[in-house]
Amino acid sequence: MRSFRAAIFAALFIAVAGAAAAQDVTLQSRDGGIELTGTLLGFDGEFYRLRTRYGELTVDSSGVTCDGPGCPSLTDYVAELQISGSATIGEVLLPALLEGFARRNGLQTRREPMEGQHFRYVLSDPEQDRDVGRFAFHVTNTEEGFADLLADEADIVMALREIRPRERRLARDAGLGDLAEPNRSRVIALDGLIPVVGDTNPVNAISLSDLTRVLSGRVTNWSALGGPDAPIVLHLRDTGSGLTQGIGDRLLQASELIRRQDVRRHDDNAALAEAVARDPFGLGLASFSEIGTTRPLVLTGPCGFRLRGTRAAIKTEDYPLTAPMFLYLPARRLPALARDFLTYTRSPPAQIVIRLAGFVDQAPEELPLNAQGDRLANAIAVAEGEAGLAELQRLIETLVPMQRLTTSFRFEPGSARLDAQSRSNVQQLARALETGDYDGRGLVFVGFSDGQGPAAGNIEIARERAEAVRQAVTAAAETADLARVTLDTEAFGEAMPMACDDTVWGRQVNRRVEVWVR
Repeated sequence: MRSFRAAIFAALFIAVAGAAAAQDVTLQSRDGGIELTGTLLGFDGEFYRLRTRYGELTVDSSGVTCDGPGCPSLTDYVAELQISGSATIGEVLLPALLEGFARRNGLQTRREPMEGQHFRYVLSDPEQDRDVGRFAFHVTNTEEGFADLLADEADIVMALREIRPRERRLARDAGLGDLAEPNRSRVIALDGLIPVVGDTNPVNAISLSDLTRVLSGRVTNWSALGGPDAPIVLHLRDTGSGLTQGIGDRLLQASELIRRQDVRRHDDNAALAEAVARDPFGLGLASFSEIGTTRPLVLTGPCGFRLRGTRAAIKTEDYPLTAPMFLYLPARRLPALARDFLTYTRSPPAQIVIRLAGFVDQAPEELPLNAQGDRLANAIAVAEGEAGLAELQRLIETLVPMQRLTTSFRFEPGSARLDAQSRSNVQQLARALETGDYDGRGLVFVGFSDGQGPAAGNIEIARERAEAVRQAVTAAAETADLARVTLDTEAFGEAMPMACDDTVWGRQVNRRVEVWVR
């Protein structure tokens, strides 16, 4: 209902946003030469955000005086932030990061309950004996988070899927900017969708294509998967969950299948895992962070590949059901305290907090070639003839002296545009170059492709993708001294596939660019 309301009134957003709380104020320059009157939309401790007859303006508070009942205190300012969306992010991950941020900055936190399941974190400065920030959490699901943003009831959206085209269009029309741009979203951690069953179920593996058929209703009996003659009872999160919607967006739409309707829905990840563990014929898609006592299934395919949803496979995105955890930010200035917190979420201390909270962090790790067991086995399995063997030998000779970074890059379906997680990876790798993390070393952007088409053409396409990623990273690393690091490209086409090419998603997973370090 909330998202329906937001869609109806999005076109009116600019005219009515904040009308109940906003007040008219007058800003005057110190010399009295300039005066602005308008509706105060926000104050971040440094800048006023004002709606005037000239449009929306942002004004530095140090250069003006404010007159009117809505003027905030410059000395006792408390940063206010509304955060809405995914319960998976809001109940555990973001509060843990907020507490870590507070400790790093000598601040104290207290959690205050609000209506329903919602709550507020208050940050206080013990030296000044006053509150400095209030972060209100509206914990629901991804869809509700975007609805709250459109209704001007949220400053940040917690999402377990990418923003959809309709939401992106409504946000842009409402003056919130293009939320698909790199600076409007960030990945703070990674989760994964793990097919799980109860411990008594004899099935140990499922192919990606069979999983898609189960979700669409084309396969409804365990006997089709090598199990008993019994109906498959499908367990998923509620329809508003970003994890559930991510399944539809990435699996079902890509294969143009219709989702089955007889699904047992659960309000949270723990309830889903508990229900599957008790159900001898249950099959669930659980969060990697909370599979409980269920047993995870290995993903397979007709080509014989086996993929496990491990932390390392999720971190490198080798596991095809990786689920990025997003924060979406509108095109407006947030309070300085909020900006500092967002900066902290990408710091090394924050990555430790993310791991302790049970999620997959994004701190770059270096993996040697001998840690690529399943990948190398897959590569050997698909190598055809002397040409295939020669290419595999070239791959081994090239990569043995190097280590693979856990940072990978993939592309949107049918597009040369990087997907949302990869755009976030560009920013992170660029920051590492700017801080000199790889000074004196060499980075090689290695392109891979799916197995469709001639091998020579696939290598050329993979090389072009590798070069595109290299250029994107160097362009984002604006302050880096690139003379201190070597940035090269290489390509091996279809030589080391991650998944079978029998599904649209499998082919998409295989089209990637990896980063290897000398």
